[in-house]
Amino acid sequence: MGVAARRASVLVVVTLSGCTSAAPPAEVIDDQAITIASFDFPESELVAEIYTDALREVGFRATHLRRAGAREVLLPALERGIVEIVPEYSGSALSFLGGDATSDAAATAASLDALVSPRGLDALTPAPVQSRNGLVVSAATAARLGLRAISDLGDDAEQMSLGGPPECPERPLCLPGFERAYGLTFESFLPLDVGGPVTAEAIKRGTVDVGGLFTSDGNLAQGDLVLLEDDRQLQPAESIIPLVRKDAVDRFGEGLVEVLDRVSAQLTTEGLQELNSLVAEGTSIDDAAALW
Repeated sequence: MGVAARRASVLVVVTLSGCTSAAPPAEVIDDQAITIASFDFPESELVAEIYTDALREVGFRATHLRRAGAREVLLPALERGIVEIVPEYSGSALSFLGGDATSDAAATAASLDALVSPRGLDALTPAPVQSRNGLVVSAATAARLGLRAISDLGDDAEQMSLGGPPECPERPLCLPGFERAYGLTFESFLPLDVGGPVTAEAIKRGTVDVGGLFTSDGNLAQGDLVLLEDDRQLQPAESIIPLVRKDAVDRFGEGLVEVLDRVSAQLTTEGLQELNSLVAEGTSIDDAAALW
């Protein structure tokens, strides 16, 4: 493929996405290497670097296309062969493609594989790690009220404030979902960030009693926050799961899948929390991946 054709392919990806995120550069096409792309946030970059390092260690020529864009960019790029591998989140990927994700990790992964297979892709074995929405309280609050699971909030929620994404009151898996699945009505809601440092700090300072964080958030590795179990399984599974082009497996051999599956088998929620914590404290993505 010539340079002009490569640029045209990349342009198609941007056009399909309908956004201005940077598309993967043309030089990743036909470069005789396995290109792994990450989404435009630190955890995705970290996970992709872990997979990349593992492939390099056994002799594959692998490159990591860092923070290449949002799902609207990377899935078309993967389908068109601009990249070979994208470590995905099973529930979000399935929903994006029109499927129905559930809290069952294995069923969600199988449904995703069935949807991507006609697109020339394989969804490999999902990792045990879950990076889904969760409700978090301070360790002091959990001890005082005997909280272990979301259902334990019960009537106490009526005297508690909830902090989370500004869209939470409208999202079916946020405030409406907690009311529907758990019968919870919070005294007040404070709009904060999308499962990030502002929410974590608000919980620690007592600005809010309960906050929404991702279950892999690095703040959960510190011991002063408690993730409440989603005991009524409101949230869909969000396993980390590599999406791989079928022709890449044909080209590079089954050893490619074996390495990726071996990494996935060892990716746990607690382990990713610890790595995310290191990155938040200033450790580079490369160093954190190497520590793993």
